[in-house]
Amino acid sequence: MMHKLDSTIQSSNKNQQAIGSFERNLTWWVLGCIVVGIGLGQWFPDFFALVGEQKIAEVNLPIAGLIWLMIIPMLLKIDFSAMQDVFIHSKGIGVTIFINWFVKPFSMALLAWIFIRHLFYDFLPADQIDSYIAGLILLAAAPCTAMVFVWSNLCGGDAKFTLSQVAINDVIMLVAFAPIVALLLGISSITVPWNTLFLSVALFIILPVIISQIARKVLLAQGDHALASALKHLHPISLLALLMTLVLLFGFQGQQILAQPIIIALLAVPIIIQVYFNSMFAYWLNKQFKVAHCVAGPSALIGASNFFELAVATAIALFGFNSGAALATVVGVLIEVPVMLSVVAIVNRSKDWYAQA
Repeated sequence: MMHKLDSTIQSSNKNQQAIGSFERNLTWWVLGCIVVGIGLGQWFPDFFALVGEQKIAEVNLPIAGLIWLMIIPMLLKIDFSAMQDVFIHSKGIGVTIFINWFVKPFSMALLAWIFIRHLFYDFLPADQIDSYIAGLILLAAAPCTAMVFVWSNLCGGDAKFTLSQVAINDVIMLVAFAPIVALLLGISSITVPWNTLFLSVALFIILPVIISQIARKVLLAQGDHALASALKHLHPISLLALLMTLVLLFGFQGQQILAQPIIIALLAVPIIIQVYFNSMFAYWLNKQFKVAHCVAGPSALIGASNFFELAVATAIALFGFNSGAALATVVGVLIEVPVMLSVVAIVNRSKDWYAQA
C-alpha cells in the first residue's frame, strides 16, 4: 500500500522538487485578493450582506462549500494506512507530535497574549482584541495537511515520514482540535460557543476526511492513474475556492482594514515568531535525538506550518465574517509562503551543522 501511495503522490506532483507557480506567488495572490475584496465590498455592500446571511447554525453555507472544495482535494492525498510506518521514524514523529500538539497552540496563545493583549493593544480596535487572539489560536491549533508535501520535497525530506506524519496528525486532529481550541480560548477568557465549535469540527474535519477516503478508495480501485488524474483536475478548483474565500473575507473586512491598515502587519508579528520558534525547536530536538536530516527537515516544517483553511472556516463559523478572528487567520495565509520558504532555506543551508556530532 505504501508503494502505491508514494507513486500516486509522486505522479500527482509530476516528480517536481520545486514549489508550484501559484504556491510560490501565494503572497501576491493574497494581496490581490485584499485589493479586489475591499473594492468589491465598497461597491457591492448589499451582495456581501446577502452572502453573510446565508447560514445554518451560524455556519455560512457559501463559505462551507468553498472550504470543502479546498480541504477535500488535500485530504484525498492522504492514505491513513501510512500510519503503519510510524515506528520506522518514531523519534522524528514523536518530536513533530510534541511540537504540533503540546507546544505550537500554547506558544501561539502566549505570543498572542504578549503582543495583542499588551504590546499592540493601543494600536488595535479594543472591541476586536479577543477576536484577534482567538483567530491566532485557531491558526496554530491544527497542523498543515497539504503544503507540507511541497516543503518536504524542497528540503529533500523522506516521503514515507511526511506521509505517515500527516496521516497521524489528521487522526489526532479529529479528537484534539476542539478540546485544545476550547481550552485555550477559555484560558484567554474568550466565550466558546461549544455547539458551533463541534459543528465546525464535524463539517470541516470529520466529514471531509470520510468523503475523501471513500473517494480515494473508489479512485484507487481504478488504478493509481485515476487518483493522480483526479488530483490534477481538482487542484485548480481548490485554488479558485481559496481565492474566492479570500475575496469574500476581505470584502467584509474592508472598512476595518481601510481604517487601520497597520492591523495586518501587527497580526503578522506573533505568527512569524511562532513559525520560527516551533520550526527551529523541532529541528534542534531532532538533532538531539540524532534523527536523520531527511526526517528532521520535514519534521521542523510540519511542526511550524498551519492548516489555515480549517482555521479560516472555524473562525468564520465561531465569530463571523466581520470578526478579527477571521482576519487573523487570513494573515496566516498571507505570510505562509515567504516565511516557510525561509525555513526551508535555513534547514537546507544548515545540513552540515546538523550532521556534526
